Amino acid sequence: MEDYQMRYHQWLEDPSIDEKTKAELKSIAENELEIKERFYKELEFGTGGLRGIIGNGSNRLNAYTVGKATQGLANYIKKEGTGAKGVAIAYDSRHMSPEFAERAALVLAGNGIPAYVYPSLRPTPMLSFAVRELGCTAGIVITASHNPPEYNGYKVYWADGAQVVAPRDRDIIAQVNGVTEFGQICSMEKADAVAKGLYRVIGGEIDALFDKNVLSQSLCPERIARMAEKLNIVYTSLHGSGNLPVRRVLEKAGFKRVFVVPEQELPDADFTTVGYPNPEDPKVFTLAKKLAEEKNADVIVGTDPDCDRVGAVVKNNDGEYVVLTGNMIGALLTEYILARRQEQGKLPADGVVIKTVVSTELIDPICNAYGVEKMDVLTGFKFIGEKIKEFEEQGGHTFLFGFEESYGCLAGTYARDKDAVVATLLICEMAAYYKEKGMTLYDALLALYETYGYYREGVKAITLKGLEGVERIARIMQTFRAHTPESFCGQKVVEARDYKNRIFRDMISGKESESPLPPSDMLYYTLEDGTWICIRPSGTEPKLKFYIGVKARTLKAAEDTIAKLEEEIDAQVEKI
Repeated sequence: MEDYQMRYHQWLEDPSIDEKTKAELKSIAENELEIKERFYKELEFGTGGLRGIIGNGSNRLNAYTVGKATQGLANYIKKEGTGAKGVAIAYDSRHMSPEFAERAALVLAGNGIPAYVYPSLRPTPMLSFAVRELGCTAGIVITASHNPPEYNGYKVYWADGAQVVAPRDRDIIAQVNGVTEFGQICSMEKADAVAKGLYRVIGGEIDALFDKNVLSQSLCPERIARMAEKLNIVYTSLHGSGNLPVRRVLEKAGFKRVFVVPEQELPDADFTTVGYPNPEDPKVFTLAKKLAEEKNADVIVGTDPDCDRVGAVVKNNDGEYVVLTGNMIGALLTEYILARRQEQGKLPADGVVIKTVVSTELIDPICNAYGVEKMDVLTGFKFIGEKIKEFEEQGGHTFLFGFEESYGCLAGTYARDKDAVVATLLICEMAAYYKEKGMTLYDALLALYETYGYYREGVKAITLKGLEGVERIARIMQTFRAHTPESFCGQKVVEARDYKNRIFRDMISGKESESPLPPSDMLYYTLEDGTWICIRPSGTEPKLKFYIGVKARTLKAAEDTIAKLEEEIDAQVEKI
């Protein structure tokens, strides 16, 4: 009997699994492919937690896989001896999010660990904040971020408010994997947990403190006051958790003309108006653009379901609304923050901007211009959070701003994950600043390019779903790792970095050096003209991503180069 069939029958025979779940599983008894998809593996608890399609089965997100993950986390916390501090829990607008949050809380309670639970949906950065503010030992947020509606997820944070990193992540994973039977999961009835003080609702005072910390990142409140009645803002939460917090913060900041996309205002687990609720996808702004035309909006801002990613749309010189990339937003905010701080005499000598390896190199000349250090970290905002903690413990650096190309950024250290609430505030403030100077945000972007060079980036994502997709992604990575391409579009590869094996190779001299970063399944090629290409499997979606970065004499030349490279990448991948 195949492994997936064995797991399927184990679920049917497990006395810990309820009869309703078993009945649903029996209904697919004749569907071999469906059984294989659901049971070909255990849903892997990775370094960020769980993420998967909602449903019954070992390779699905459900009350049993959530319970197993929480029991493993509880075992780790008890081993650390920090259970009394409790665990904060938040959730977004996805299917089963409230139910999975309660399941996690009651498993923690069953292990004698207090759970502090938000009473309704909240952004991921508010969970990060609550962990720190409440002095919890850990945090859990139930979200699949920007994934399609059929997904949900389970992310784990530690006491510093950041997602867990090595070696703690491996130790937690070991504890989760040590829960081999659902009968090992301890739980408690909610009424009993409440009575024993093990289930506690997070109060509104935490929301107010979060708002206060976000508002403290404002750099030009006086400009907001002057432009409040003149700046038109369109906002969409894309049916997610950002609706109330973002609007509340913008109102407290003094913005008067904020128009919310009505069709996308309320939570909707099916994300009916967009399907794929990702600010990276220009289509999610279709309704927002329509409203923007009516209101003559200066800027459109949209946040993803758990409100940790932000997208922005601005008018170009032809009066058309164009979607900014995450790199454009990151570069604009870097320049804005550094310039305003310098003007105010608040730019520290030890200031640092942190970006991920696959984010724009435009940050280099910006930081150089202001005498600020730039640091690169691996993909994943947890590595930026890790650096903030390191700065606090060791001194010598002051964190100013951090971002990643996938539309996530953070100003301030009140949270340790990307925060679309503060990003929205700063984007709108930035729009007010430039409007008072007679400029749009698009004008500001062009000024950046004219000052520092025409840097442009692209991401070629190949979606490969299911077991076959997993195997193909692995095969593609293995092929590129074993055979470094000699060139792309006629440009020789002069450096090849293998972040998994931690080997950086100079392709001209043949010299090798060791990567300064932890291992990561990522390949990075630098071409002779300075263009770079990075290949990595997505950590959150069934995708293989090819990141491209170029610098050219004009914006069109940069975009043309990216288009040619994407064609060649397609051709190379097609052969594997």
